[in-house]
Amino acid sequence: LQRIGLQLRATLENITRLRPEGEDFRWYLKLKCGNCGEVSEKWQYLRLMDSAPLKGGRGSATMVQKCKLCSRENSIDILSQTIKPYNAEDSEKFKTIVEFECRGLEPVDFQPQAGFAAEGAESGTPFNDINLLEKDWNDYDEKTKESVGIYEVTHKFVKC
Repeated sequence: LQRIGLQLRATLENITRLRPEGEDFRWYLKLKCGNCGEVSEKWQYLRLMDSAPLKGGRGSATMVQKCKLCSRENSIDILSQTIKPYNAEDSEKFKTIVEFECRGLEPVDFQPQAGFAAEGAESGTPFNDINLLEKDWNDYDEKTKESVGIYEVTHKFVKC
């Protein structure tokens, strides 16, 4: 059993509280089997709203999956209480925005996509449906008459 944190780094322009929105937010990951090392070819997503039972009545996890190669049953869980917004003061620094509890399934890559939200740093103007697939996003804040943006999105995984 291990905890792995997903760290985000981005350059924020006039924006703060970048965060995944809702129980249906999709964390797109490539997952590796801790037993045989097989990595999923396709992006797989985890959502807070999903839950699958663990074998032998040991509770549940966000995703339970049998490895195609070695048939080991592995699981990974989003620790909802660890989800944190990425704020203006975090700009250009790595910050852990979520932690996963891993039982044999380890995230090795992350692809931000749709479903992020943020707000104007000064104005509090809400920006929803932010898609970070291109690693860059920009818009215009009518309240402050300023451009807002999220640039150079990168990530890394850390053991917690």
